[in-house]
Amino acid sequence: MDEATGDTTQAAALRNGPDFADEIAQEIELMLSAGNYDGVKTLLEPIQPVDIAEAIGLLPLILQALAFRLLTKNEAIEVYEYLEPSIQQSLLDRLRSGEVLEIVEMMAPDDRVQLFDELPAKVVRRLLAELSPEERRVTAQLLGYDQETAGRLMTTEFVNLKEFHTAAEALTIVRQQASDTETIYSLYVTDRERHLTGILSLRDLVVADPKDSIGDVMTREVVNVSTDTDQEEVARAIQRYDFLALPVVDREKRLVGIVTVDDVIDVIEQEATRDIYAAGAVQAGDEDDYFQSGLFAVARRRVVWLAVLVIANSFTTKVITMNDDVLRQVVLLAAFIPLLIGTGGNVGAQSSTVVIRGLSTQKIQNIGPLKTIGRESIAGALLGLLMLILVVPFAWWQGQGWLVGAAVGISLMAITTLAATAGAALPLLFDRMGLDPALMSAPFITTATDVAGVFIYLRTAAWLLNNAGSF
Repeated sequence: MDEATGDTTQAAALRNGPDFADEIAQEIELMLSAGNYDGVKTLLEPIQPVDIAEAIGLLPLILQALAFRLLTKNEAIEVYEYLEPSIQQSLLDRLRSGEVLEIVEMMAPDDRVQLFDELPAKVVRRLLAELSPEERRVTAQLLGYDQETAGRLMTTEFVNLKEFHTAAEALTIVRQQASDTETIYSLYVTDRERHLTGILSLRDLVVADPKDSIGDVMTREVVNVSTDTDQEEVARAIQRYDFLALPVVDREKRLVGIVTVDDVIDVIEQEATRDIYAAGAVQAGDEDDYFQSGLFAVARRRVVWLAVLVIANSFTTKVITMNDDVLRQVVLLAAFIPLLIGTGGNVGAQSSTVVIRGLSTQKIQNIGPLKTIGRESIAGALLGLLMLILVVPFAWWQGQGWLVGAAVGISLMAITTLAATAGAALPLLFDRMGLDPALMSAPFITTATDVAGVFIYLRTAAWLLNNAGSF
């Protein structure tokens, strides 16, 4: 690459983002409409593959395949891996079978498996049958592992060295295999049975004496995961040790692949999105296609927990009905019910959010479950005290007497403490039971705080009314 081209590439990389992709998509559309295909090739030449993929995704369907065909073969393979799954499938339908097979054949094994996960089984079987024997074997191997495990996430393309290799020989091997592997910054050493025996970085190899053997310069204590390790644990391991890649071994401790940091970033985004949806009581399904789903599909995913909440909150109605005599005596009490249950729900949601996040990052292990619950309970009491200072004077003034203000103040302290305790305890309980705390906690906390909050408030007011003469 000459200096001018390098400068152009860097400038294009700096102008990334949705606005840049939208600008490129508009230019591509104008050029394609005018039949200026050479202009499109020139326009796309300095642009990064991820930006090209985003721009193609913004084009009308009829132009996506045309723009994609104008890329060189190597560019097309890179760009295809960055496209959204729905666009990948659309291109498979629009491109000729020979073009499709060439792209799928040249894709990295882990990216190919991700694509196959999105395709109908019939299409996957056809594409598998047309792959070369080696690529078919590797793909079938990865597809054989459970979803969301290291085995399904890994790639089988890595640099494999032996202890008897000299540093000079190893550098030659790295040069030969560099174009066919995802990363060369971490190099792995195996024995004759492919057991993982060591690791060294490219830096260690470069600075080593050319005559040194790999066995003398490598590190023998290797952090690794097994093929059935959950993808979240893989992500935490890479984050903990600041790795660019993590080796994956099978049950016999043989090296079968590596998980690279770019795949882990996708896992972190996927898991975070899933937790956010779950915390909102939304059955997200496939997170990637949520915003492309129809309105009826969106409503169906949300309605389940809403229906559960409607049924559960019938208990709140029952509590109010059972205490209607208190409300008849002091009608103003009803005006503060939304404030109290809303406060309880918000405090409970705040506590559950921090606890669920602590479970996800494993930070709760540092302080323990009981201390976590106690900490949140005290925080809830302090929040209740602060709310009491703000709300009670207003309630006292509105009630033209002390009873409403006292009932609201006492209830606020009790409700916020209870809500914070429940918000901390329920996620820990569900996690211990093997259930998803993000999905299960929000509806139960909301229901519990609503019912308990109304009950505490009205019973407190009733007690104050019955003992009004004693004060």
